Amino acid sequence: MASTTSSGSASGGGSALVFFVNGAKVVFDNVDPELTLLQVLRGKLKLAGTKLGCGEGGCGACTVMISHYSFGEKRIRHHAINACLVPVCSVHGCAVTTVEGIGSTKTRLHPVQERIAKSHGSQCGFCTPGIVMSMYTLLRNNPHPSRAEMESAFEGNLCRCTGYRPILEGFKSLTKDFCCSGPGAGGQCCMSVKDKDGVEVATALYDVSKFTPYDPTQEPIFPPQLMDGEWRRKHALAVAKGPRTVWYRPSSMDQLLELKSKHPKAKIVVGNSEIGVEMKFKNLVCPVLVSVVDVEELHAISSTETGLKVGAAATLTDVGHAMEKLVKDLAKYKSRVLVAFLDMLRWFAGQQIRNVASIGGNVMTASPISDLNPLLIAARSSLTFASHSGGQRTVPFSMDMFTGYRKMAVKEDEVLLCVTIPFTKENEFFEGYKQARRREDDIAIVNAGMRVLLSAEQDGGERTVEDCSLVFGGMAATTVSARATEKLLIGRKWSHDILSAVSQSLLDDLPLTSSAPGGMIEYRRSLTISFFFKFYLAVNDAIGTIAAEDVSAIHRTERAPTKSSQLYQEVPADQSQDDVVGRPMVHLTAERQATGEAVYVDDMPVLDGELQMGLVVSTVARANIKSIDPSPALAMDGVHHFVSVSDVPGCNLVGIIVADEEVFADGKVHCVGQVIGVVLAETQQLARQAAQLVHVDYEELPPIITIEQALEADSYLGTHWKLRKGDCEPAFANSDFVKEGEIRVGGQEHFYLETQACLVVPGEEDEVTLYASSQNPALSQEMAATILGIPANRVVCRVKRMGGGFGGKESRNSVLSAAAAVAAKVSGRPVRFMLDRDEDMVVTGQRAPFLARYKVGFNKDGKFTALDVQLYCNAGWTADLSNAVLSKAVRNIDHCYNWPNLHVTGRACRTNLPSNTAFRGFGAPQAALCVDAVVSDVAAWCGMPLEEVCEKNIGRTGDMTAGGQVLENDNTLRCFHEVKERADFSALKATATEFNKVNRWKKRGISVMPTRFAVAFHPAHKNQAGALVLVYLDGSVLLTHGGTEMGQGLHTKMVQVCSRELAIPASRIFLSETSTNTVPNTSPTAASMSTDLNGQAVKIACEQIRERLLPYRTKNPEGTWNDWVKSAYYDRVSLSATGFFKAPLAMLSSKTAGVELPAYMYFAYGAACTVVEVDTLTGDTQVLRTDIVMDVGTSLNPAIDIGQIEGGFIQGMGLFTMEESVVSPKGVLLSRGPGTYKIPGFADIPQEFNVALLRSAPNEKAIYSSKAIGEPPLLLATSVFFAIKNAVSAAREDAGVTGVFRLDSPATVERIRMACVDHLTKQVPSVGGDAPSWTVRP
Repeated sequence: MASTTSSGSASGGGSALVFFVNGAKVVFDNVDPELTLLQVLRGKLKLAGTKLGCGEGGCGACTVMISHYSFGEKRIRHHAINACLVPVCSVHGCAVTTVEGIGSTKTRLHPVQERIAKSHGSQCGFCTPGIVMSMYTLLRNNPHPSRAEMESAFEGNLCRCTGYRPILEGFKSLTKDFCCSGPGAGGQCCMSVKDKDGVEVATALYDVSKFTPYDPTQEPIFPPQLMDGEWRRKHALAVAKGPRTVWYRPSSMDQLLELKSKHPKAKIVVGNSEIGVEMKFKNLVCPVLVSVVDVEELHAISSTETGLKVGAAATLTDVGHAMEKLVKDLAKYKSRVLVAFLDMLRWFAGQQIRNVASIGGNVMTASPISDLNPLLIAARSSLTFASHSGGQRTVPFSMDMFTGYRKMAVKEDEVLLCVTIPFTKENEFFEGYKQARRREDDIAIVNAGMRVLLSAEQDGGERTVEDCSLVFGGMAATTVSARATEKLLIGRKWSHDILSAVSQSLLDDLPLTSSAPGGMIEYRRSLTISFFFKFYLAVNDAIGTIAAEDVSAIHRTERAPTKSSQLYQEVPADQSQDDVVGRPMVHLTAERQATGEAVYVDDMPVLDGELQMGLVVSTVARANIKSIDPSPALAMDGVHHFVSVSDVPGCNLVGIIVADEEVFADGKVHCVGQVIGVVLAETQQLARQAAQLVHVDYEELPPIITIEQALEADSYLGTHWKLRKGDCEPAFANSDFVKEGEIRVGGQEHFYLETQACLVVPGEEDEVTLYASSQNPALSQEMAATILGIPANRVVCRVKRMGGGFGGKESRNSVLSAAAAVAAKVSGRPVRFMLDRDEDMVVTGQRAPFLARYKVGFNKDGKFTALDVQLYCNAGWTADLSNAVLSKAVRNIDHCYNWPNLHVTGRACRTNLPSNTAFRGFGAPQAALCVDAVVSDVAAWCGMPLEEVCEKNIGRTGDMTAGGQVLENDNTLRCFHEVKERADFSALKATATEFNKVNRWKKRGISVMPTRFAVAFHPAHKNQAGALVLVYLDGSVLLTHGGTEMGQGLHTKMVQVCSRELAIPASRIFLSETSTNTVPNTSPTAASMSTDLNGQAVKIACEQIRERLLPYRTKNPEGTWNDWVKSAYYDRVSLSATGFFKAPLAMLSSKTAGVELPAYMYFAYGAACTVVEVDTLTGDTQVLRTDIVMDVGTSLNPAIDIGQIEGGFIQGMGLFTMEESVVSPKGVLLSRGPGTYKIPGFADIPQEFNVALLRSAPNEKAIYSSKAIGEPPLLLATSVFFAIKNAVSAAREDAGVTGVFRLDSPATVERIRMACVDHLTKQVPSVGGDAPSWTVRP
C-alpha cells in the first residue's frame, strides 16, 4: 500500500502517530486515543481483511502481527495481537502486518494462505484471516515449529464452521515433524486404497506435494527507520488528544510518576485487554490514559538467589519465557513455584492476549477470578510501588491488599513497579489450579494457589506442616485466603487424617449464598475441596507416599497432536477430468477468504452520506413504556435521527410464519433486547454511544422466563402438537417395566463469526436495495416492503456471502433489516449496521431450550414397547419459527428407533425472552438427545450396554416412523455396524474398562450412537427452487440460484452441477451473488435442502441450454463450446434459461395436531463412536477419539461434505457439552460474548478424528444420488454426551452409587462433577435459604 499521511503536519511536536502497515508508512496527527488499531485499519486505511468478530479479544478474527525493534535485546520481535483491543496509539513506532500484506490472489498466495485454502480449512471465511495471521506470526518467530507449537498458536482463535480439523491438517505440512510417506505399494498414492469389498476409496482431499514450500528469507523486511534509535527519540509520541481522552506516553520512570501525580486517576495501559473491554462494553470513559511501553524499568525481568523480579509491564509471554529458562537452570525444588506459574499461563487467555497483557495489569485489575493473583499471594510475593511524592515502598501481597470488588489498597498517585516471586524452599511444595468451562482461553470458575512447607522427614516418615497458603479466586468479590484452614493446618501431621477437617474448614472459610454472582454454588464449593485433595495427593507424590490408585488425580490429561483420517469413495475411473462432480473441489472463494479479499457486508466501501445505525433496546423483560427521550443523543454532534415506531410508514408487525413481531416496540416491551428505536449517526462508534443516551422510562411488569413459569401461567404460542402411533396404554400394561423421567436440553447461541449486518440504500421511486447477511433474501425483501408500505418489486435484497448463519439469519436478520429500511426512508440516506457481539447475542435469540417428560415401557431384553413424551420448548416472546421447530421435534421424537407405540405432545411456551429461532437441526437435535436419554435409562434399568439396546431397537427398512412414513433403504444399522468395525469398538471398550479399573479419579467413557435425520421443509410450499443460467458470447457462464452462501459450499456445488451439465470446465462459470431481482420468491437456505432443491433447478436450466445447443454440436462435432455458443447466438437462439424445481412430496395423513403434513423426501443416516476421559474431581473432559460413518449418498464434493460433517459434529458437541446460556431471573442474558459463552476451540476437538463416507449408498431422490449434509452430522455429537455419561457411571460405581441418574444437556463441567458423587461432593451442603438464585434455566 502507498504511504498514508493524515491532514496536517507530521511534525506535531510529539503528537504525531507514526507506524508502518504492510511496509507503508502511516502518519496521523492528534489521533483519537479511543480508536483501536482495528478501527483505523478498517475505517481509515480501508484494509477490511482484518475482521471484527467480538470486540473483546475472544475470537481472534481481528488478529494481526505487530513487529517492533527491541533496543535492549537488539532484535526484531513479532507478536500476534487482537487489533480490536489494541489502542492505535500503542503501535507508534511499530510495524503492523495484516492479511493483505502477506499475499494476494492478484500476486501470489503466501504458503500459509495457500494451505488453509487448499486444505479446505476455510468455509464461511470470516475467521480465516485471523487464523492465517496467527500461523504467519508463529512462522516469523519459528520457521520450523513442532506440531504442538503449531496447535498452541491458535489458542486465541475461534472457528464456528470447520470443526478445526482441516485447518490443523493443512498447517501440519509447515511443521518440522510433518512426514508424507509418499507412494504406497505398487506406486499408487499411499492415500488411495481399496476397501474390503474392493471399492476404490481415497483418503486424500488435497495433494500436499503441490504446496509452495515456506521460505523465511522471502518475508518482507522490517522498516529500517524503526531500528534507528535517534529517529525513535526524535519522533516519540508524547501525547495524543481526542474529544474525551488524552493519551500520554512517557519515556522514563520520572516522567511517568510526574504524570501520575498530576493525573492520579489516570489509567495505566499496557495490553489494554481489561480497560479496552470496559470502555467498549461498560461505557467506561477514561479522561487520561498513560502508556508505559517506553518505560524500560517496568519491562525488566531479573532473578536473584531467592526469587524472580518481574517488572509490572512485562508481558505474560515474556514472563513465561523467563520462567522456562529458570526452570532449566534452577534446582528442581526451587522452581516448583515457577512450574506452577507456567502451567497456569498455558490456560491464561490466548496467545494474542498473553503477548500484550502484563503481570502488573493482572495484579492491579484486582479481578476476583484473576488466574495469577492466587498464585502470587500463595507464593508470598511482594509488590513494589512508587510515587512522585512518596518514593518507593514494598509490601507483601496478600488478600488484605483488596478493599473490595476490583479495588486495591493503593494510593491514587502510586504506580506498581514490580512483582517479586520467591523461589520455593527444599521442603516447600506449590501447585496452581484452575477450572473453567473450556480448557483454553477461558476465565476461571474457581482457581487456586496452594503452598505448603513441610518439616524434614521424621521417624516413621511423618512430616509436619510448618507453613501454608491456600488462596482462591472465584469464591468471593476478591481473591481470598482460607485463613482459618491455613491456621488449622499449621502444626498438623501431613496425613490422610487432615482431609476431612480441611474440607469442612474450607467450606466454612469460603461460603457462598444462592444469589452469589456466577452461580454454580455447590460446584464452586466442591472445587475448593477437590483442589485441596489434588494438592494433598500432589505433595504426597512429590514425597513418595501416594497410593497407586490416586495418581490419576494429580496429572492433567495432556492433549496429543491431532490425528485424523478421511475416507470417501473415488469417482469412476472413466469419469472425465473436467467433470468435477464427486471430486474434492476447493471452495470457490477459499483463496479470497484466506487473503482477506472476500467482501462481507461491513467490508463494503462507505457510501456518500451513509449513516450508521445504533440500536436502542429494552433493558427490562416486560414493561409498559412510559416515555422515550432521545434528546441527549440528538444533542451530540454527528447524530442525525432517532427512529421509532412513530416513523413507520407501513405495517410494524412482521413474521416469517405469523406476523406477530413488532419491528419497533409499540407501547410495551416483551423482552430484554427488544428494539425500541434506532439512532443514526455518522460513525458506528458515535451511533452506539448515542444509543446509550436515549432514556426510556418503564413501568415494569412480572416476566415469565422459564418453561416451568410458562406452564404455570398457561402461556403458549401456536399449535398444540399431538402425534400418536399405536396405543400406548395397553402396551404399558403388557410391558415388563414402565418407568418415568425428565430431561432438559439447553439452548445454544449461533455464534456465527460475522454478526448480523445489512446496508440499506434508498433509491428513486421508493426503490430500496438491501445488501444483507441473510439466509432468506425473499423474507428480507418482504419485511422491508411490509414496513415501508411499498410493493415488493421496489425492494431488492442482495446476498454475496455470510460469515456463518446456522439458521440464525433465516429470520432474525430480516427483522433488523426492516428497521434499517425505515431508518433509510426517514433519513433519505444509506444506512448500515453490524451488531456488536454482545448486542447480537442479546437481541437475536438462539436455539430453543427443551424440556421432555417421558413414560417408557420396555421388556427385560431391552426391547421397547411404548413411549409417551411431553415436549416443551421455550419460544421466547413471538412465534418466529418455534412452532415449526417443535413440529420437527415431535415428528422426529422416535429418532432412529422403532417404537411400536408412541404418543407425543408438544407445546411452544411463550416467555419474556428474545424470540428463539432456527438453528442447525431445527428441533431434531433436542429430540434426539431426549429420546437417546430415554434409551440410556432403559439400558441402565435393564443392566445392558447402551449400544446393545440401541442395536436391538434401531429402525429397519419397512418400519414406520412416528410421523407415519415407511422407511426405505434405511442405512442406520449399516452405519452403526461399520463405525463399530472401523473404530474397533470392542478393543476401545476393553481399554476403557481396564483404564477405569486402575484409575480412581479419572474415568474413560465410550459410546456409539446412531442417527436418522429427516430431510425436507416442513411446509410443502418451501420445497421449491429457481435458477438462472446466462451464457455470454465469449463462452463464459453466469450462474444464479435461490440459495445463499454461508460457508457450506453451496455455490461450489452449484458450479459443479452446472459444469457437468454443460460439459465445460468449472473455471468458465461464475457465481456472483444471490438476489431477489434474478431469482424471485426463494426459499430460505435452510433445512439441509439447498443443494437438493437448487441443484435440480440449476440442472433443469442447464438442460435447456444444452438442448438449444445440441443442433450446433451435432452440426459441428469438432467445434468448441465457444463455436456452438456463437452459432446459436447468430441464429437468434436464447442463451439464457431459468430452471424451476419442486420436490415431489407425498402427503401423510398423520395425526399430528390433525394436520396433514408432507412426507419427508428421504432420510440421512449415520453413526459415531466416541471415547472421552473425565477428571471426576473437576468435571474437566477431553474427547480422546471420535469415529464417524455418514451416509451422504453419492457425494457431490467429498471435501465439502466431510467439512460439514466435522463442523456439524463439533457444533453439536458444543450444544451437548459446553455451550450454556446463562439467564438471570429477570430475563437478562448474562452470557453475551466469548468471555462468558464458550464454543469449542481448537483444543476441544477429538484428539483422533476419523470420518468415513458410507460407500455404495446412492440416493435416487436427490441430485446425482447425493444426500443432505448440513444438519444430520450435528446429531452424532450425542455420542460425546453419552460417552461422558458412561464415564460418570464408572465413577459413581467406584463410589458405591449405582442405578439410573439424570444428566441434563449441556453436560458442563459443573454437571459432570456433581454427578460424579464421592466423599467430597457429599460434604457440600445443598443450596438453601430464601435468597433468589443468580440464574435460572430457561
